[in-house]
Amino acid sequence: MKVSDLRGILAYIPGFREKTFVIALDGAIIADDNFANLLIDLAVLRSLNIRLVLVHGAAHQLRELSQQAGVPVSNADGTGITDEETLKIALTAANRITHEVLEGLASNDLRACYTNAIIAHPFGIVGGVDRLYTGRVERVDTEFLNQLLEKGVIPVIAPLGFDGEGHTFRVNSDGVAMEVAEALKATKLIYVTEHAAFTHDGEHLSQISVSEAEEFFKKHKGDIPGHLVSKLEHSIRACRNGVSRVHVIDGRVDEALLTEIFSTEGIGTMIYANEYQAVRRALKKDVQAIRNLIRESVEQEEIVKRTRLDIVQHLADYYVFQIDGKVVGCVALHVQPDGELAEIACLSVSNANENMGIGQKLMLFAEDAARHRGVKRIFLLSTRAFNYFQQKGNYKEGSINELPPARRERYEASGRNSKILIKALGGHELHLTKTASL
Repeated sequence: MKVSDLRGILAYIPGFREKTFVIALDGAIIADDNFANLLIDLAVLRSLNIRLVLVHGAAHQLRELSQQAGVPVSNADGTGITDEETLKIALTAANRITHEVLEGLASNDLRACYTNAIIAHPFGIVGGVDRLYTGRVERVDTEFLNQLLEKGVIPVIAPLGFDGEGHTFRVNSDGVAMEVAEALKATKLIYVTEHAAFTHDGEHLSQISVSEAEEFFKKHKGDIPGHLVSKLEHSIRACRNGVSRVHVIDGRVDEALLTEIFSTEGIGTMIYANEYQAVRRALKKDVQAIRNLIRESVEQEEIVKRTRLDIVQHLADYYVFQIDGKVVGCVALHVQPDGELAEIACLSVSNANENMGIGQKLMLFAEDAARHRGVKRIFLLSTRAFNYFQQKGNYKEGSINELPPARRERYEASGRNSKILIKALGGHELHLTKTASL
């Protein structure tokens, strides 16, 4: 590990310490050769005082046992009909997997226990067909789970639910993980599967908002591998019900879990709950991060050099875009003395997070913040990115005479000969006062 890698991980720790992550492991991942490495990654997370809950599936092992016994199963993933024979095989598969997980955790000096924290009722009759021993989650015993977490114990949850009379029902593990994450108000829900992350037109979707995920699901459901359909559906529901971050990663890749959690670019697909929740006002502690962000742009003469004092003096004008607590982008909004004109400045995104749409989101956020403050027109100065702002932001080239006198003097004194781009701020306002992160 490089020193820079360790520094990158350390930047996340304050925001993750004592937070709860729900890790959903497909049965196929537990059977994969990389599972031993994944267990080490879980040990790393626990060493950082991150509270873990493990939910595992059993479809892979259920199919294997079915073939060995020569007994066909009525349904493998816990969503269809579960007849009596399938329930028996499912119990055997789930118990074997749970024991294997507990053994693996013990080999990494991690304390864990199998729980019956999922209270379930029969799924019932759907379309005139009785689902028999398939269940639906009625509630999650959060008091029990929190008691375990407070003692440093990792709860392990199988795809089984229990009712008050001691009956057992099969439940879908993706749905269980979602319900547990919502009930515990988890910081992250992470689906570890045997497939690569979501793609569109051959391009990896590293992070998308829940609104974008819903649109993607509507348009491309037929193109999504069947196993990932459930992951996307439950990811969207989790984000809509209070889980701020849901990740889908390929658990066959070594270090995939740590890479997804402790790097801004990640390796899988992250679905986040709010388009703008990653944007907040800059704080004094962010000044160095802002300077680091703009350093390369300053060297390439894309952005005017700013000293630490410059940023501190105008800190109230700065906003930062963060992913899991790490600043990866920034923008400044300088409202001019007349209150009707404002300047967008210092727009920058880290190299690792380019081509993710962060720059455009910061630009739109700054425009909306300006609308909220009654600004009528907005301008920016650009030497190299003017084409981007004209195409993505619909800015039009203006003249020096449209700048306020004081800003005009600074423009002339700089000698940069930047293009002046101006835009009238009409249209829809997003009511930013409702965004808690501001």
